[in-house]
Amino acid sequence: MTPIALTIAGSDPSGGAGIQADLKTFHQRNVYGMSVLTLLTVQNTRSVDAVEPLAPGFVLAQLDSVLEDIPPHAAKTGALGTREIIEAIARRAAHFSFPLVVDPVMISKHGAHLLPEEAQKTLVRELLPHATLLTPNLYEASMLSGQQIKDPSSMESAAKDIAKLGLRAVLIKGGHLSGEATDLLYADGLFHWFSAPRIETTHTHGTGCTYSAAITAELAKGVGLVAAIETAKRYITRAIETNPGLGRGVGPVNHNAQV
Repeated sequence: MTPIALTIAGSDPSGGAGIQADLKTFHQRNVYGMSVLTLLTVQNTRSVDAVEPLAPGFVLAQLDSVLEDIPPHAAKTGALGTREIIEAIARRAAHFSFPLVVDPVMISKHGAHLLPEEAQKTLVRELLPHATLLTPNLYEASMLSGQQIKDPSSMESAAKDIAKLGLRAVLIKGGHLSGEATDLLYADGLFHWFSAPRIETTHTHGTGCTYSAAITAELAKGVGLVAAIETAKRYITRAIETNPGLGRGVGPVNHNAQV
């Protein structure tokens, strides 16, 4: 059986993040990729100049069309844009029979806010209880936990607090701490650490999208959560290490990376 993965996210016309990064990652990880578009952006490696959310009804129509014909084996969400879109996705997610990875895209690499405060509250209340895994970066984890994260100990504390929002598993990405690039999974009351050498580069556009897409791809294959993250961690590390050096700003990673 062909493994199938679905991404519900926004578009990045420069190809480094969002739907484009997710589909490239799905293809490289040998799963059939499908997409539901939530918003359009005007962006490149230097800036995000505009964000245009789609009508919630149109987003839902895309999702229903896909689910009715080619049900996925796993799905992920990226930038959702508005409270109304989150509410629409959450209504369907309540009935998903497959794993759902939620990447709570709140702010872009360029500092553009992609999720208004009211939408953040809706995400927590409506969508997170249906997630198999939440993948916040340090900024997002701090926002969700209400505490500053500055070291491994505070990562553990934050992960526990975020899990209390009704989550089964939380993966905090620690790429912005000093030392190795170390991520923390908190699942079923246990901590799991995933470390890789830090790569000094400005070419990290779309790393969160790519990482969560790689996890989703492995889940679609039926791989367990810890093993899925281990593989995805190796993939994103190699993707950063072998980045193609494109753009005049925060460039994309190499979605063709081999692991």
